[in-house]
Amino acid sequence: MFLSPYYSKQDQSVFISAQQASDFARQVAEDFNPIHDVGAKRFCVPGDLLFALVLTEYGLSQNMTFKFAGMVGDGIELILPDAVENKFTISDIKNKEYMHVARQGDICQCDVQTAAFIKSYVAFSGLNFIHVLVPMMKQHKMMINPDRPLVIYESMSFHLAHFDFDDVSLHLIDQQFLINGKRGDVTLTFELRQDERLIGTGKKTLVMSGLREYEEDKAQQMCHFYESRKITL
Repeated sequence: MFLSPYYSKQDQSVFISAQQASDFARQVAEDFNPIHDVGAKRFCVPGDLLFALVLTEYGLSQNMTFKFAGMVGDGIELILPDAVENKFTISDIKNKEYMHVARQGDICQCDVQTAAFIKSYVAFSGLNFIHVLVPMMKQHKMMINPDRPLVIYESMSFHLAHFDFDDVSLHLIDQQFLINGKRGDVTLTFELRQDERLIGTGKKTLVMSGLREYEEDKAQQMCHFYESRKITL
């Protein structure tokens, strides 16, 4: 399975090193957020890697919801439930919870289809900051702290009509930005397609904190910094 270089498993224990997490962020998700850098002060494992890990270990269900409860640090020992029902939780050895998963419907155990789904989804996530979030901040005249830019992955869900696909692409069809003081709740709604054929729908929610008045020059500096990392890293 293509995900195997990005985590280590022993029995039901899973370990994700900072290097593995960083490699996944850059090589698979094309996510160059400094929070995923090895040695970063506020380092955390990409939420998309946890999402991909669940699909790899338990299969791709027709209906799935993922809710994030905490950020995973370097080398945390995660415990994968041995037998799972329609609802289960990913926790560490100290019982700290990081992700709640709910699933329904048929389950696909095909590595090719699961890998295609994972790659498409995380590629979509990697485009969010520059192509979705920054234009949204500009439209609403509010922005995150440019000195400590932090966007928290809160939840995602999707519905697949069937598993009759060998490739999939995500297409953003709606976006909402609800502002409550210094907090911004973002909802992204997307369609899942193979070529032009609709095969499912999904939704992703993010939290942007520390909002302040939008400043074009500082927003562009964030964009330039983010894009420059793709070249230098």
